[in-house]
Amino acid sequence: MAKIDNLLDRIDLTSASDIHLTSELPPMVRIDGNLVIADENAVPHEVVGEYIRDLMPSKYEEFLENGEIDFKYNKPGLGNFRVNAFKCKGNYAICMRVIKEAIPKLRDISDASVLKDFTELQDGLVLVTGPTGSGKSTTLAAMVNEINMTKEKHIITLEEPIEYIYETKKSMVNQREVGQDTKSYAMGLRAALRQDPDVILLGEMRDPETIEIALRAAQTGHLVFSTLHNMGAANSIYRIINSFESGHQNEVKIQLSSLLRGVVSQVLLPNASGKGRTAAMEIMVCTSSIKNLIREGNFEQINSFIQMGSKFGMQTIEMDLKRLVSNNTISREEYEKWIRNNK
Repeated sequence: MAKIDNLLDRIDLTSASDIHLTSELPPMVRIDGNLVIADENAVPHEVVGEYIRDLMPSKYEEFLENGEIDFKYNKPGLGNFRVNAFKCKGNYAICMRVIKEAIPKLRDISDASVLKDFTELQDGLVLVTGPTGSGKSTTLAAMVNEINMTKEKHIITLEEPIEYIYETKKSMVNQREVGQDTKSYAMGLRAALRQDPDVILLGEMRDPETIEIALRAAQTGHLVFSTLHNMGAANSIYRIINSFESGHQNEVKIQLSSLLRGVVSQVLLPNASGKGRTAAMEIMVCTSSIKNLIREGNFEQINSFIQMGSKFGMQTIEMDLKRLVSNNTISREEYEKWIRNNK
């Protein structure tokens, strides 16, 4: 039993997405996007240090030297935690992202049937994008677990760190953690091509090398799921292409136009009930028209085609927000605030 467990047992994590511990301050949790005090008692500096040392004794010296470190922690019966420990003005701090043990079903995340359609694909690239804390990992996990529950596939995940734990159902699922099971996303992805996968989940497309190998994996008959930290399908495509040097960009446009199958871009907004949050999604499906736009570099026209593509399952985020308002899932005030902030 880890020393931090006594504290975790006193905190109600039912609706919490993150736990924050900083030396000499009370513990705080983030609930529905807001930080609230979880316990009135401040945590002494020495105790926070003990928590960090106890959670990762083999890397404690590395933490002291570098000033921050990422790792994971599992507390059976409660869930997994993605943890970052760091120094700040001589104090220690810990941020723990709460990863629930149960992977939600797709229907619990969105009514959009096209999300299930993406899980029926045989190859290509599907992206889930959005800012930090927008639920990308949860949507991605729900899609991959849909495959796990319904198809006989070999699924390989590359994550940093591993978040949701998949229980093998119809598929065989092998989860690899970057930094522990493989040195980097690029090395793990390159190796995955020799491990006979049908589906590859790549935690993040973070550099040109990783993107290039992911495209190669999609090109050689694999279905690849991954994430990007930005909002909007057009912005995601632009970011991928512009991560390469100009002399290589035309080749990437051609590759992406033939391999990209869809982009889900999402944000989380508070529910009108005051409890929980719901994902509002922009969904782009790569039709032949959108493939042409990508190949020709006309990214600014993609949003117009998304607006007109409802028969293919496409929707803009504003369309989804209006739907969520009309069925009273989110309040009109939240809708108007989002529109105001994102004009």
